[in-house]
Amino acid sequence: MAETNSIHEIFFKYLSQYDFNEEILDYSIVDNYIKTLQSISEIGNSGTGIFDISKKEAIFYSSNFGKLLGYSPTDYEILGQDFFAKKIHPDDAYKCSVSGVTILKILSNFNSSEKLTHKMISEYRMLNKQNKYIKLIEQYQVLELDEKGQIWLLMNIVDISPNQDEFEGSKSKLYNYKTGQIIPLEDNPKIQFELTKRETEILSLVRDGFLSKEISDKLSISVHTVNTHRQRFLEKLGANNSMEAVIFASKYGLL
Repeated sequence: MAETNSIHEIFFKYLSQYDFNEEILDYSIVDNYIKTLQSISEIGNSGTGIFDISKKEAIFYSSNFGKLLGYSPTDYEILGQDFFAKKIHPDDAYKCSVSGVTILKILSNFNSSEKLTHKMISEYRMLNKQNKYIKLIEQYQVLELDEKGQIWLLMNIVDISPNQDEFEGSKSKLYNYKTGQIIPLEDNPKIQFELTKRETEILSLVRDGFLSKEISDKLSISVHTVNTHRQRFLEKLGANNSMEAVIFASKYGLL
């Protein structure tokens, strides 16, 4: 895998655009989260961790994280979380990092409440102590936002998948645990061509929360015309609703 496709190039480069005021981030809350997550890991035999977007690093991972894959603390005490990142299958690491950026782009368009009710669920492979790839299931969920509503702390929970059958490739999805809505982030074969300038303009306004009548007034066109464009971009993107359309368009760089 080329260096330009590495996790660092794709994911961490994207994180550099976040702008935090580190002087007012309250790190005193982290200790309570750590105690809770360590308890969860011990009770549920899951690996848990906290990723700090401001610091661009994992600031905690449970003591049993390596044990899940047969590693001892001495194996990863120097490299820390980087040790595990390097054990992810290269193809899966690339897809997961791309999906991670897509999720952050989508969440950035949500209000603060919506950011806290969604989680990313991914499946990927990681090498265990016996040098065999094992399929894992990982969930990422927002723990804390900063004063500007930016995502600051992320919690992750990792489990060994109960289904170790033939792997069909890394998969990721966005899950709203309040509504039960699940949106996969896999390639959509229905997408055939790009949106027109007007369709992109209307979809961008839909993403920003404007209703059809508000878009009509803003662009000085009829509501019927707005709804016609909305229907067209839904069909082009193979989306069932406007939220899916925003997600697919963001993923494919159309917004």
